[in-house]
Amino acid sequence: MAADGVVWHNQRPPIVGPPVFSYEYFVGLRYTRAKRRNHFISFISMTSMAGIALGVAALIVVLSVMNGFQKELRTRILGVASHVQIQGFDVAGLADWPAVAEQARKHPQVIGAAPYVMAQGLLSFERTVQGGLIRGIEPGLENDVADFGTNMKKGSLADLRAGEFGVVLGSELARNLGVRMGEKVTVIAPQGQVTAAGVLPRIKQFRLVGIFEVGMYEYDSGLALINIADAQKLYRMDARVSGVRLKLRDLFAAPQVARDLTRDLTADTYVTDWTRSHANFFRAVQIEKRVMFIILTLIVAVAAFNIVSTLVMAVTDKQADIAILRTLGASPGGIMKIFIVQGALIGVIGTLIGVVGGVLLALNIDVVVPFIERTFSVQFLSKDVYYISDLPSDLVWADVIVIALVSFGLSLLATLYPSYRASRINPAAALRYE
Repeated sequence: MAADGVVWHNQRPPIVGPPVFSYEYFVGLRYTRAKRRNHFISFISMTSMAGIALGVAALIVVLSVMNGFQKELRTRILGVASHVQIQGFDVAGLADWPAVAEQARKHPQVIGAAPYVMAQGLLSFERTVQGGLIRGIEPGLENDVADFGTNMKKGSLADLRAGEFGVVLGSELARNLGVRMGEKVTVIAPQGQVTAAGVLPRIKQFRLVGIFEVGMYEYDSGLALINIADAQKLYRMDARVSGVRLKLRDLFAAPQVARDLTRDLTADTYVTDWTRSHANFFRAVQIEKRVMFIILTLIVAVAAFNIVSTLVMAVTDKQADIAILRTLGASPGGIMKIFIVQGALIGVIGTLIGVVGGVLLALNIDVVVPFIERTFSVQFLSKDVYYISDLPSDLVWADVIVIALVSFGLSLLATLYPSYRASRINPAAALRYE
């Protein structure tokens, strides 16, 4: 009812509450979809979008490969080495190893324990001589702490019987020596024995009963396995061993387990874990991963800040439209939102394309890389140079989320200056020559 008492039946009720979508989103999306008079702006927009997609995809693939390297290195190294190692302080070795192993097995994290003898030696076959590590093992217990049994190409660890002097060689070591199954390899121990003719090295012939291949050139080309009893005779250790190797339920619990065993073991021992003995490998991979993230993020940043030039030219091209919107009541904040929406849409589309492309490539890296190697007759990772000959990939979704958020954040940041500049346009000055 009006103030004079007249009732207006055709009067619409007022709109209560804000609209679902404000005009800024519609205008910003229209500016993005509309065919521009200046085609150079469209070209810069597409370039920015492609640059963001390429940078995001490269980040995802590179970080996935770095994660794969870290996982593969850890798996292969710890498949041959050990999670925790117990050694004697005495140079002669550890005397009562069964008691030490029994005490170690009482820890809830320990699932396997095996003794070992480790020493250096020379291996000779015909006219070929090569140095390597000689490891004496207990065949019945070795599979509890290492993965040699699952990586045997020929023969078996069970063929290493005490007193028969059999040897199992890494595949590259056997190939370099030119030795075949059943042939005898001469093992020369550097610790000499004193005779009337002087100090002579100890020499013993071992028959090749097996060949293993764990996929790491360091071990495949320089490790020989013999029975622990034969190793004790060769190196004159009597009943002593170099130490006891342990396998844990959780390999990341190794530092805590090492501290617990140092406190609990009654024998005079020295306990180390894989995070100390192989820390440099994993630390190097982690540092490289962080550096690559920073470098490739700069690529995304360069592509994202191309949005600045795109929006600056768009603002110059749309000055008359901005002036009309201002005269119709649009606020400076509303004008800012229009161009923020336009720039953010470029960033979102580029990020989504990059995420999809990067995830697909990271999940199929084991197919793509061999195809490229076969097509162009190249090999990215040579066995005799790198620890790993295949390019691994381990996609971590947390990395993908962080990369997408960083890319979107940089895109939003790039829209602030052009949007602010658009909001400061004077309508009268913009319409003066229209």
